[in-house]
Amino acid sequence: MDGIVQDIAVGTKRGSDELLSACATNGPYIMSNSTPSGEYTNGNDSKKFKGENRISGIMPSRVIHIRKLPNDITEAEVISLGLPFGKVTNLLMLKGKNQAFIEMNTEEAANTMVSYYGTVTPYLRSHPVYIQYSNHKELKTDNSPNQARAQAALQAVNAVQSANMAIAGTGVPDSAVNLTGQSPVLRIIVENLFYPVTLDVLHQIFSKFGTVLKIITFTKNNQFQALLQYADGSSAQHAKLALDGQNIYNACCTLRIDFSKLTSLNVKYNNDKSRDYTRPDLPSGDSQPTLDQTMAAFGLSVPGVHGALAPLGMPSAAAAAAAAASRMGIPGFASAANAVLLVSNLNPERVTPQCLFILFGVYGDVQRVKILFNKKENALVQMFDCTQAQLAMSHLNGQRLHGKAMRVTMSKHQTVQLPREGQEDQGLTKDYSSSPLHRFKKPGSKNFQNIFPPSATLHLSNIPPSVTEEDLKMLFSTTTGMVKAFKFFQKDRKMALIQMSSVEEAIQALIDLHNHDLGENHHLRVSFSKSTI
Repeated sequence: MDGIVQDIAVGTKRGSDELLSACATNGPYIMSNSTPSGEYTNGNDSKKFKGENRISGIMPSRVIHIRKLPNDITEAEVISLGLPFGKVTNLLMLKGKNQAFIEMNTEEAANTMVSYYGTVTPYLRSHPVYIQYSNHKELKTDNSPNQARAQAALQAVNAVQSANMAIAGTGVPDSAVNLTGQSPVLRIIVENLFYPVTLDVLHQIFSKFGTVLKIITFTKNNQFQALLQYADGSSAQHAKLALDGQNIYNACCTLRIDFSKLTSLNVKYNNDKSRDYTRPDLPSGDSQPTLDQTMAAFGLSVPGVHGALAPLGMPSAAAAAAAAASRMGIPGFASAANAVLLVSNLNPERVTPQCLFILFGVYGDVQRVKILFNKKENALVQMFDCTQAQLAMSHLNGQRLHGKAMRVTMSKHQTVQLPREGQEDQGLTKDYSSSPLHRFKKPGSKNFQNIFPPSATLHLSNIPPSVTEEDLKMLFSTTTGMVKAFKFFQKDRKMALIQMSSVEEAIQALIDLHNHDLGENHHLRVSFSKSTI
């Protein structure tokens, strides 16, 4: 092949520096998607590579070059990168250069490994490492103390592999060798699931702690659960320590993580419920749930607007994952999600900043609202953060307000600007950042556990003892519509459920009567209920 130096005979013993130099300067290479095109790094120094990334000239090889390894990395951790794809037959550690070479038993195994890590950046000890082909077809090592340790680690891994194969019967074990005494498979339960957690969200969060090979999601005992397989037990252990008990979103979607008794997952289909990242060739299956079914599974209402496009309620996986990782303080994520929503198709004769503040405040703490001066059917709503903005969008897009179906999307604006002094505004812009009506200003508030999509049934609370059922029925029927049913809570008459004749009427009732003064220093609290009467 042009551009490849052929004067070093394959199989000749060479020092590690010679091997590294030949591979780094002459060999074709492939970059992971985290490395900018046209840039090549050798050791810890970055150098610009002159010319285009020579992907088209890659010559596959059984020898894989690994760069940017953490300083204190072990031989076993490096070996774990190759184990999911086949048997590792040789290893060369260059710790002083933060690099290593591994040799796979077949070229097919090496091809699968490079292809996989070309789309999914591998992590060791929470640090990204980079994978590429070596231009050498075979790896020869010397008898130095460093290489003796590497060979000992490789022999130990092979011994464990052989034992696993004997127990399993035949075939190479699918999972990484349990080098830490822990299973590489985690069992994940998501508690307080008030916001969809997708397979892609899990992958992006957990891949920060190691190479995620497979994920299976399912519902058991009315709980959203997942099984997630890492390339090695060490990564699983790090992820469990870092993520167990963390909330993906504010005070909800809590991760409960434990080690599974399984050591390998068998994934048959690549779809939105299960995925094998090492097998992109798997079919999607014949029974994938539709978007409507998926939304219904998470309690999200599907807007029934005639002629409407596919519902925009489900946030993008990338935005959701970015918001989740940002919330959990995981480095390497820059949230692309915005906290400002664009609300369109409003009734310009009836919409006010206050009504949008109350409605959107069901799903987060609204900071500012601006009805556009020259286009009063449009408004900007700034939430406290991008997570609350996604939540509000997922629940309110397509809902009817003042006889029209709202459209709720992310705005290109990063903030809602207040009018300059002396600028005509007509009261269309309001700042609610210090409002006493925020529902979620207290960390860990119980209000986070009672977030539901708009429904015809409303939950009422803070009702004084003197207010009767007839009082509340009359209040709601005279202001917003028809009351179909009412029920006080048996154990606490400070709370009640009231059912309106439609979701649209319930939305209007919430806007009109949340914080309504019932006397005796009691202001009515209104929210959507998941229950029916």
